[in-house]
Amino acid sequence: MTERIVPVIMAGGKGTRLWPLSRSGAPKQFIQFIGTRTLFQETLLRVSDPTMYAPPIVLTNSEFRFMAAEQAREIGISLSTVMLEPQARNTGPAVAAAALAARQSFGENAILHVLGSDYEIEADETYFECVRIAKNSALAAHLVTFGIEPSEPATGYGYIEAGEPLATGARKAKRFVEKPALDTAVQMLKSGNFFWNSGMFMFRIKTLVDELQILAPEILVCAQSALDNAEFDMDFLRLHEPSFSESPNISIDYAVMEKTNIAAVVPSPFKWSDLGSWDSVWKTGARDGNGNVAATNTTLIDTSNSLAMTHGIHVAIQGMEGIAVIASEDAVYVGRLDESQSVGSMVKALAELPATRGLTECHPTTYRPWGGYTSVLNGERFQVKRIFVAPGKQLSLQKHHHRSEHWVIVKGTAEVTVGEAVQLLSENQSVYIPAGELHRLANPGKIPLELIEVQTGSYLGEDDIVRLADQYGRPVSKSGEILSN
Repeated sequence: MTERIVPVIMAGGKGTRLWPLSRSGAPKQFIQFIGTRTLFQETLLRVSDPTMYAPPIVLTNSEFRFMAAEQAREIGISLSTVMLEPQARNTGPAVAAAALAARQSFGENAILHVLGSDYEIEADETYFECVRIAKNSALAAHLVTFGIEPSEPATGYGYIEAGEPLATGARKAKRFVEKPALDTAVQMLKSGNFFWNSGMFMFRIKTLVDELQILAPEILVCAQSALDNAEFDMDFLRLHEPSFSESPNISIDYAVMEKTNIAAVVPSPFKWSDLGSWDSVWKTGARDGNGNVAATNTTLIDTSNSLAMTHGIHVAIQGMEGIAVIASEDAVYVGRLDESQSVGSMVKALAELPATRGLTECHPTTYRPWGGYTSVLNGERFQVKRIFVAPGKQLSLQKHHHRSEHWVIVKGTAEVTVGEAVQLLSENQSVYIPAGELHRLANPGKIPLELIEVQTGSYLGEDDIVRLADQYGRPVSKSGEILSN
């Protein structure tokens, strides 16, 4: 029905291997590392050519939905839909649901390109040549995966053994190998027929659905039911939880790719990394003459082969070699690069203590349907936040029992309601909202609104909110009860 490819972007995964920048509530696909864009945004840009791709389908979960929508808006990418997985059931059910949704919009002959959103990829001519080969192979009724040309005998990746060549330029996928031992990986690289399993796929919808019907019919039934009973939540399509939860918890690799006899692999020599550790971030980054990868706001003296990143404070390193220093807004990690695979043990130790558990779960920046806020400073009976509101958006009409708020406009124009009064405030102007007073904040302008909010009071939790009116479908109070934000 369409010659354009329909991208399906998987963006629901959680992970803390790149702590402290990555948290369970703000995983690596939504975090800026060395560049100015997140991995999710870079993925969107790779499929942004309208002559080649249709608007993408994004799969994520309810917790990340506002991050995904806001980051797409920031770079001007329109989405076909954002599908919300009610629970994690691996990639098999997710890909099946996306394929069925795409079939409704684009027809059964459309080509899907399934991509993870947490890879570092150099989208050069080699990359797009591989995409072209994959598309032609999918049109020839193959289920296609991209096999990355390995640069080392890595034991953290799965492998694909390539078989005989196909007319399209791909090769038959002979077998899939789970993460091997080092000696096995060395032998596989020597053979020249093994490739890293990238987790990226391309297939015609009808071909995939037919194979699911044969090899994993229970996944297809549950995905169809989850889609048939899905509900729209603002701009998001929320899959039916009871139906989706009945699906087997299985990857598309196990469910289909390893069983089908029509699998093909495209040998892919383009630059690719799953950024699974700080060591891999250092390896893929642009190193200076001393072998350092350093973000802005850092100073390195007599230091070599190291990684320095910061999302706030200035980082200064002297006389070190082979280390990672990573500073977020609220935590700093220091460790050896060659031991960075063990960050998970540090995260586990932090998560076990109530005093530090939040550092593994929550990022200082929280997204809402209207924009979001960043926690700047917390103290006894006060906290400071940076609030950002997208153009044309507004917060709910609300009040707080235990805190007062002071707003200072930093950028843009704010429409502020306090009690019965409505006023427009511009840069450097401020307003005070007493505890218990009904208020609302809106951005009537064409540019993002930013302000500094200073909260004071006996209790400053986010659950101290009585919401009286809301345009985003969130619960509103009918009798003055407190509601979560």
